[in-house]
Amino acid sequence: MRSLGKQCRANQVQHNVPSAARIGAAVGRSCFQTRNRLAGSGSRHHASTILRAVAEAVQGESKELALYSVDPQLADHREHLDYRWNHYKWVKGNIEQAVGSLDDFAKGFESLGFVRKDGKTIYREWAPGAKAAALIGDFNNWECAWMQKDEWGVWSVELPDGPDGSPAIPHNSRVKIRMQAHGDWWCDRVPAWIKYATVPEGEMGAKYNGVYWDPPRGEKHLWRNRRPKRPSSLKIYEAHVGMSGEDEAVSTYAQFRDEVLPRIKKQGYTAIQLMAIQEHAYYASFGYHVTNPFAISSRSGTPEDLKSLIDAAHGMGLVVLLDVVHSHISSNADDGLAGFDMGQGQEANYFRSGEAGYHKQWDSRILNYGHWEVQRYLLSNLRYWLDEFQFDGFRFGGVYSMMYHDHGIGIDPARAYQANNMFDGVTSMLYHHHGIDTAFSGHYHEYFGPQADVEACVYLMMANEVIHKLHPDAITIAEDVSGMPTLCRPVSEGGLGFDYRLNMAIPDTWIRLLKHVRDEDWEMMDLVNALCNRRYTEKTVAYAESHDQALVGDKTIAMWLFDAEMYTNMSTLNESTPVTERGMALHKMIRMVTMALGGEAWLNFMGNEFGHPEWLDFPREGNEWSHKHCRRQWSLVDTDHMRYHQLNEWDRAMMELDEKTGFLSSSTQWVTAIDQERQVLVAERGPLVFVWNWHPSEDYEGLKVAAPEPGKYKVVMDSDAWHVGGQGRVHWDGEHFTQPAEDGKFNERDQYFQVFAPSRTVVAYMKETEDMRQQQQQQQQSQSQSQDNAAASSGGRFSAYIQSRTPAAPAEGPYRNGSGSGNGNGNGSSSEGGRFAAYYKSREGGNSSSSNGAADNGAGYSSSGGDGGRFADIIKQRYSKR
Repeated sequence: MRSLGKQCRANQVQHNVPSAARIGAAVGRSCFQTRNRLAGSGSRHHASTILRAVAEAVQGESKELALYSVDPQLADHREHLDYRWNHYKWVKGNIEQAVGSLDDFAKGFESLGFVRKDGKTIYREWAPGAKAAALIGDFNNWECAWMQKDEWGVWSVELPDGPDGSPAIPHNSRVKIRMQAHGDWWCDRVPAWIKYATVPEGEMGAKYNGVYWDPPRGEKHLWRNRRPKRPSSLKIYEAHVGMSGEDEAVSTYAQFRDEVLPRIKKQGYTAIQLMAIQEHAYYASFGYHVTNPFAISSRSGTPEDLKSLIDAAHGMGLVVLLDVVHSHISSNADDGLAGFDMGQGQEANYFRSGEAGYHKQWDSRILNYGHWEVQRYLLSNLRYWLDEFQFDGFRFGGVYSMMYHDHGIGIDPARAYQANNMFDGVTSMLYHHHGIDTAFSGHYHEYFGPQADVEACVYLMMANEVIHKLHPDAITIAEDVSGMPTLCRPVSEGGLGFDYRLNMAIPDTWIRLLKHVRDEDWEMMDLVNALCNRRYTEKTVAYAESHDQALVGDKTIAMWLFDAEMYTNMSTLNESTPVTERGMALHKMIRMVTMALGGEAWLNFMGNEFGHPEWLDFPREGNEWSHKHCRRQWSLVDTDHMRYHQLNEWDRAMMELDEKTGFLSSSTQWVTAIDQERQVLVAERGPLVFVWNWHPSEDYEGLKVAAPEPGKYKVVMDSDAWHVGGQGRVHWDGEHFTQPAEDGKFNERDQYFQVFAPSRTVVAYMKETEDMRQQQQQQQQSQSQSQDNAAASSGGRFSAYIQSRTPAAPAEGPYRNGSGSGNGNGNGSSSEGGRFAAYYKSREGGNSSSSNGAADNGAGYSSSGGDGGRFADIIKQRYSKR
């Protein structure tokens, strides 16, 4: 039994004695950074900086962080957390003293890169490692326009407009910076602040060129829709634009806008998370080896095309999150930011020196998070995406590598808290070890100390402060595998400031179970622990699988469940097999239990909602550069008689259930029953009571279910409904009245009700309210008018519901399965299957009145399987004649 959502508070004894060692550390840090700081346009520092560092260190000692009240265990690590907080205040204070505010500091794109001012095109680039620099491009026939260097290592050149007033550099023309290293060798690089970069089409191995992007007024996108407010329930649809189409080609932003956005909206999601938007030369990196952080991926279109996509999403009420990568940079020097490392030390470099600047598992470069210009670059990057493209927030990838010095490499998934990939997520930023050869068991000493990368943590604190100040409704999500405490607490408390973290342990758990353990042997307690193992004070995004499981070499949940039959037996016109029956049932149950118990938000990767049958394999030499497995086969879900369509309907029903009840964002979560012998879980989430029966064959009649309140409970959702590929064994007309617990308590509740729980199903119950009663009455009146004389039978009600599920007439109320007898024996009205068969025929263009008369009146068919058996017989007979 497990309870979540409860708040735990404790008063802490304040320690007001200043630590000489910590003050000395603050002074030393101040001296070092004052001496080594390179400020592009900031003021010089003097002795007052050191004095202020001392004063702030003392003040930090005397004022306790709010974190210690939220989580008393953190008080044992006060020394590290106070040090981190004082370092944050010191860095932020330096910036505010020099520039005015973090917001202004994050406007680097207004002065660096290409800017227009006073009839000139000005290009500035921070490149202290260069001995000489020149701007080259189409505008000057690739001849050198020599640049001048200031005392901070910033090179610049001013290009006056032409006599006719036209800019010196035409819109959409190619540009590069040519630099001479101190070793006297020359190189051409893509500008660091470039907004667009392209590669010549049809040239194998061609290098990227920067593109000057400043479209004339008539070609600029004009925003039509305001940003939506932050959704009360965050349901994220993770998508990759390039592979979002069905054709074997790279899809465009326009195609995604016109063809995929409507699907996402119809499905009921409230947010889109766009992957692979920042330019990346290597397509198969899934967008995580970024080469040009300010540039959009040119494979799918232009910056204006992406703006149009985001604008359209806003018009649908969808918030759009950018999968931003600040944890590392591609080591591709020819095409990206890594080219600005010409051997200079880290005091004049975007990257750290030596091993600290290289991620050996990702073959990528680690950024120098403590450097003024790197902080300006990254914070400006976030503001640019918010201001210019109207993104509504970010999912920070690779944060694990930032937080620890070993980058999270080699983490043992068996011991790790919230582990999925060995070195994935924001975690790589948080630690000096980046997670390499490191395991996390959840003990706090593993997170705080010399292994933590304080500079990266301070950058993340500033990033979250800037984002939420500029856009209070913005959403930030951290991909962290370590489970670092304070990650999702406000910066004002001393936390890192994220709104959510990804619960990366859950998909790893599902794959492990499906791969190694028979489902009849699944341990219910282990399952609950995996789903509920999160900090109650920090919000979590739950997901059963993501793009990681869809990549070639791995398997999605659907692939593990259906195996070869996902290619041969996914049509409902074919008789179901034990494999497909098990696969359909478990796919629905896994997703529902993850959504109900795994977090406060939900994420689904494009196509997983309907069990997409293909793995992801990007074009590469090994597959002859084919796009066959780098697309989404929407036709499968659009075909009504495919089981993929039924799985998609289940996913939509999950989204609708949350929309109506708000269970996902509710802080009320209580697992009231974990029955290993029966393989039953019962849990409360929000106003709902969920019952999962994982047993492969046993149905339970009269199963007692603890109820949070006395009253009448009714079915509001079940995975055994016909339209989602079930057998129709759950009776929606049943009324479940609570009874007082015989011994005063039943599973810690004062009352319980009894249900019929078929094998391999999940059913959601809700206490009947006055609104529900009125809605039911209105539905019954509507059905009575539209169904003529059929309203008196349960078959008529079921037929009416099935028709209401068609696109022409979406359902407005809860549907009903069975006769409404409520006896739980699976045998409902004998006429129900006949009416459904008649309706099924009419949907395919046939004449419903010509359906088998015996079927319509219920005669001549076996009732041994209840309504499910009759329906199977009807469908089998009907299609055997074809």
